[in-house]
Amino acid sequence: MNRNWIAFAVLAAAGIVAPLAGVYPIFLMKALCFALFACAFNLLLGFTGLLSFGHAAFFGTAGYAMGHSVKVWGWSPEAGIVFAVVWASVLGWGIGVLAIRRQGIYFAMITLALAQMVYFLCLQAKFTGAEDGLQGVPRGVLFGVINLEDDLTMYYVVLAIFLLGFMLIFRTINSPFGQVLKAIRENEPRALSLGYEVDRYKLLAFVLSAALSGLAGATKVLVLGFETLTDVNWPLSGEVVLMTLIGGIGTVFGPVVGAFLIITLQNELADKVGSWVQVILGVIFVVCVLAFRRGIVGEIGRLFKRSF
Repeated sequence: MNRNWIAFAVLAAAGIVAPLAGVYPIFLMKALCFALFACAFNLLLGFTGLLSFGHAAFFGTAGYAMGHSVKVWGWSPEAGIVFAVVWASVLGWGIGVLAIRRQGIYFAMITLALAQMVYFLCLQAKFTGAEDGLQGVPRGVLFGVINLEDDLTMYYVVLAIFLLGFMLIFRTINSPFGQVLKAIRENEPRALSLGYEVDRYKLLAFVLSAALSGLAGATKVLVLGFETLTDVNWPLSGEVVLMTLIGGIGTVFGPVVGAFLIITLQNELADKVGSWVQVILGVIFVVCVLAFRRGIVGEIGRLFKRSF
């Protein structure tokens, strides 16, 4: 536990210093948004054992909710974020109620199918801008005091959101609720025989994961000022699986490492190799599955335990 808090302190310190050391704030903000998204997904897969192929639905629709409420309705950034998180939570509850009735690949396929329905609704709806998306979403003024138009100010707000979301996940997995989730992951029939309402716990975990994914999506829209169908389509659901797998499924910091690695590769290679970046990511995925199934953080943790 102490090691995790030390690692968290190092992570927070690195986040505070990074833009001052010359790292591009927009890149950092995008990476932090996806890191929170990956952590939210890992709460479901790594600590509950539920593989969802539809998490882009929560990330993307929360972004649309955020963009529309701020740009069209003229809401403040904090009101837009709350609205987006509530919307993602409601959508997560609706999908979760249907999906948790099944297990394994059937659960994954139901989440994928329902998420694709959400994608086609976004494609046809007028308020989403269809294929053009939502453009020109203003950052506004947070709480009527903090002007978010400045990139450095916006960065520290995004860092605070990420750290709060990360702490919520950390607290959840180390709470009695989190221990039950781990029991369900390890042996669901046994957890059921001990008297736990397994479906209720899985639904709560699903909704919490959806809400945090929505928070990440809403924050990303606030940073970049636009939302498109890319954020609600199935490839993004696969991308967050890749981030979590490479970083380390079921580890606290693995998704953060995986998200930063993938976003860095995309950022650095997009102009150099074009669409081949997806092939490179695919090769990395295969190597990760074959060579170090625990992920980067998982393998480092295993080696560290062996050393002592």
